[in-house]
Amino acid sequence: MLLAAGCGSPQSAGSAGGDTFSFAVKGDPGLLDPAQVRNTTTYTALSLAYDTLVHVEPDGKVVSGIARSWEVSPSSVTFTLRPDVACSDGSPVTPSTVAENVRHLTDPATKSPTLGVTVPEGLTAKADTAAGKVTLSTPKPFAFILESTRFMFLVCGKGLKDRSVLARTTSGSGPFTLTSAQPNQLYTYALRKDYAWGPGGANTKDPRMPGTFALNVVPSEQTAANMMISNQLNGAMLNGPDRSRMQKIPGVRTTEQSIGPSEFFFHQGKGHPGHDPALRRALLQAVDLSQLGAIASSGTGRKATGLVQSPRPCPGDTVSGTLPPPDRAAAEKALDAAGWPRDASGTRTRNGKPLSVRMVYGASSGEAATAAAEYLAQAWQDVGVQVHLRGVVDAAYADVESVTQDWDVIWEPLGVTLPTQLLGMLSGPFTPDGGNFAHLTNTRYEQLSAEAGKRPGSAGCAQWRASEQALLRGGDIVPVVDRTATVAARNSTFRIMSGLFEPTSIRMTGDGR
Repeated sequence: MLLAAGCGSPQSAGSAGGDTFSFAVKGDPGLLDPAQVRNTTTYTALSLAYDTLVHVEPDGKVVSGIARSWEVSPSSVTFTLRPDVACSDGSPVTPSTVAENVRHLTDPATKSPTLGVTVPEGLTAKADTAAGKVTLSTPKPFAFILESTRFMFLVCGKGLKDRSVLARTTSGSGPFTLTSAQPNQLYTYALRKDYAWGPGGANTKDPRMPGTFALNVVPSEQTAANMMISNQLNGAMLNGPDRSRMQKIPGVRTTEQSIGPSEFFFHQGKGHPGHDPALRRALLQAVDLSQLGAIASSGTGRKATGLVQSPRPCPGDTVSGTLPPPDRAAAEKALDAAGWPRDASGTRTRNGKPLSVRMVYGASSGEAATAAAEYLAQAWQDVGVQVHLRGVVDAAYADVESVTQDWDVIWEPLGVTLPTQLLGMLSGPFTPDGGNFAHLTNTRYEQLSAEAGKRPGSAGCAQWRASEQALLRGGDIVPVVDRTATVAARNSTFRIMSGLFEPTSIRMTGDGR
């Protein structure tokens, strides 16, 4: 969504005044190598300096990037590149440049975390330099093969020959180039005046575009809000309690943006309570998911309607009517029927062993996440289940989730933008041999998603929607609430979506218009 904001003269650390656009991110982006991107903050930083073949508009429409046109088949897409695209060092960006990026991303030695998520497994590239075309192919049909390239940032120039330079600089064809980096503090970028191949052919000629982009690392949302109030920032995204403050500040305009569903999973491996589908359903009946969602989002969320972030390639509500409504009495009966009666103390036991659930949630996610975990635990304790809560910091979360697997229920917002990105996490080999961290086995989901995967783009949407419903009916994934964030702008207009900045959309208004 395009944002506009009001008056002031923002300054940021290292800024030179109104010609600098200052934006806050919560964490340090880390290594700025597009092959090693691991979080949304890194994507934000990369989107300033690197291009992709295509872009996606807020309404879901695919528009040109460095590719001016494309032809899609079920297992390939052929791009015709713009002939004028230049890397930041002046070298041309050609079909061979794209092909070399694909080869690097899919090389097992690269160990790219994007492979199998935003980059399809088995992807290959064939360059036709004379025709100005490059064809990306997969061994079997892959739905959204076009849309998946939205997250494939292309390295060019020196970085293509020596990836080690990406540890200290950027080497892309994007509208900004990194000029200085102070880890955990500030990343400064300079505008390229010759840039003309942004979304739909956007360029950087508008005099209202900032000459400098200052990416400020501000871990505290309270601090970011204070910096917006004191004119030290032009933009920020907030999803905590300080967002309400932003909505009341004169000169700051805010909009609400969906940032994807928040969900939890039952571990379905043998020996875990979630292995029994009847027990999963009973535990879900014991919970008022609407109330849980309100707590988890501090009242700022929306009703969950699907498993993919907006704009969804397959719109529609797959959640309503698929999860059991709250019914404590029915949950009590179902737990009895599943072989877990209450003992004299009120605890549900089988053969003298209590029904016990180890639940993990993000300790770094704020008070709302803690309150939601406590509410969920209390709902299950009320029907006789022992619940052991464990808050885990972000740095250790992946290890607990996929390596030690020391959990029965885990709160894990997946944050995917395409249905195909769910496949490796919700089906296939279990961890540690694959990405299926909850040990799910839903044959209906696998059949429907396989059928959908053979159809390009929206042609398979009916099957993708049905596959989501198959997961929900099995209690394999429980979307609680569609999270939102407040995007605040001051003295500027800009667009950011799914963590990706659209740099050519930035305009410094100065007078609040």
